Amino acid sequence: MIRSPGMADLAGLRPWLVLLMAMAAASTTADALGMNWGTQATHQLPPKIVVKMLQDNGIKKVKLFDADEETLSALAGSGIEVMVAIPNVLLDRMTDYDTAKEWVRRNVSRYHFDGGVTIKYVAVGNEPFLAAYNNTFDKVTLPALKNVQNALNEAGLGDTIKTTVPLNADVYFSPQDKPVPSEGRWRADITELMTEMVQFLANNSAPFTVNIYPFISLYLNDDFPVDFAFFEGGPTLTPVVDNGISYTNVFDANFDTLVAALKSVGHGDMPVVVGEVGWPTDGDKHATNVYAQRFYAGLMKRLAANAGTPARPNQYIEVYLFGLLDEDIKSVAPGDFERHWGIFKFDGQPKFPLDLTGQGQNTMLVPAQGVEYLSRTWCVINTNAQNMDKLADNINYACTYADCTALGYGSSCGGMDSNGNASYAFNAFFQVQNQKDEACDFQGLAIPTQTDPSTQTCNFTIQIATTSAADHRRSFGAVAAALFVLMAHFFLLLH
Repeated sequence: MIRSPGMADLAGLRPWLVLLMAMAAASTTADALGMNWGTQATHQLPPKIVVKMLQDNGIKKVKLFDADEETLSALAGSGIEVMVAIPNVLLDRMTDYDTAKEWVRRNVSRYHFDGGVTIKYVAVGNEPFLAAYNNTFDKVTLPALKNVQNALNEAGLGDTIKTTVPLNADVYFSPQDKPVPSEGRWRADITELMTEMVQFLANNSAPFTVNIYPFISLYLNDDFPVDFAFFEGGPTLTPVVDNGISYTNVFDANFDTLVAALKSVGHGDMPVVVGEVGWPTDGDKHATNVYAQRFYAGLMKRLAANAGTPARPNQYIEVYLFGLLDEDIKSVAPGDFERHWGIFKFDGQPKFPLDLTGQGQNTMLVPAQGVEYLSRTWCVINTNAQNMDKLADNINYACTYADCTALGYGSSCGGMDSNGNASYAFNAFFQVQNQKDEACDFQGLAIPTQTDPSTQTCNFTIQIATTSAADHRRSFGAVAAALFVLMAHFFLLLH
């Protein structure tokens, strides 16, 4: 006899239903989540190690900033969807159609085979319309976009691979007299350009890609309500009310301002990809692990719920976290935090617990495997040096050629004394130079040590080995190392 399930049966099934629902949500989050893989570092993790790390953490999408052959080769066969990029410096060349066709052939078509690289997007430039660029790329970006998409179409790839232009949120705004999301419009100086670009993207079924940074709102304005930068509310939160809709976080308000700008040119339903969103962990008083963990936990929960935004409720949003790894030679023009966006440290070790599924599990990410390091040797100040007159000059030199952003006010190493600052700077330079003996001298002001000088809050790096011991651990080669040392002596003679 077939009977209907009773209450006891349902009670027994409930744990399994909860588990299945959690698994489904986790799968959806993983499908929506990508990672920005930047490589502006003196010592890069081998691409094969990075790809394995992505796979170990269930990351199925990655956004690149170029079309590096070694990186793309490592991604071949991984099943990871890739957004490959054309840097801004190449946009002018892409205005020639034959050049664009050749770029597509070399960087897309050659990897398009069974077991090859799963390329989904081509990013044409990166934030080319930033106001800070003073219109440098305004005349070349759209022609480049058209040529690359047409080259993809001609190669028979246009149905599955779309071009897009990752843009900073400064391309749109809400008027000062009515600062609400529904009033979003394009920046006045590029309104015509954006209108034409959006039309081209729509004609080719390509998405609009935007980079959203709640951290920057906090960084640029000390009066910005801290809780509005996150997702779960708090005592400083005052919602932004727009036609009866309450906005409780800057991510939603920013995203919906873009939706309104798209709607103003007849494409309010255009797919939107969030090309970059994240929180740095050093280089500013608000760039901390605690804040970063809070931000990501809220974001992951939102993605898992498919909550969308008030203008697009209950919708899947494709999001790429920025970023994967710290990068010690990124430009610090926007701020010292620029080198500390990674959810992993420079060597692929996780910074804090983070559940990428959005299920609230306080779990650590899977670290990079098989990482090789230089020897456990640091370079510190020689407190027995007889003449300290040129200490400041030597610190300045070390920080010119190595990353000292952690020494800034409010940063992880900002509370040390002058000796600690000197040791940090000397060690940073020493590690960049692959621990060459000549790189730990500084006119007798520095000495090597096997005792870790790190403090509870400040980590003194041991760099990863990017070449074999047989090559004497030289990632830049003997000539480059010698040149650095000669430059150091020359610099110090001038002071």
